[in-house]
Amino acid sequence: MNNTNMNEPKDEVLWQIAKERVGFKWSLLSYVFVNLFLIGIWYFTSGNLDHFWPIWPILGWGIGLVFQYLKAYHGNRVNNVEKEYQKLKNN
Repeated sequence: MNNTNMNEPKDEVLWQIAKERVGFKWSLLSYVFVNLFLIGIWYFTSGNLDHFWPIWPILGWGIGLVFQYLKAYHGNRVNNVEKEYQKLKNN
């Protein structure tokens, strides 16, 4: 178990990244459970299993989830700005 002091000062950039990643994980969990529930409703209420209507919320919410993932895991703007600055400086 990690023995970090909860009262020690936090690096604000790392704290924000951590909050975004935890938020993404909770969003992913709710996405899976809600969409499984919708698929269950579709399965048990569609007599002939024609039109798979849960695809629309799955796709719509999924697109938003992809953007949330990209922001949480690949959107560290501080590092991106630093890299661009170094490229410009070296030219």
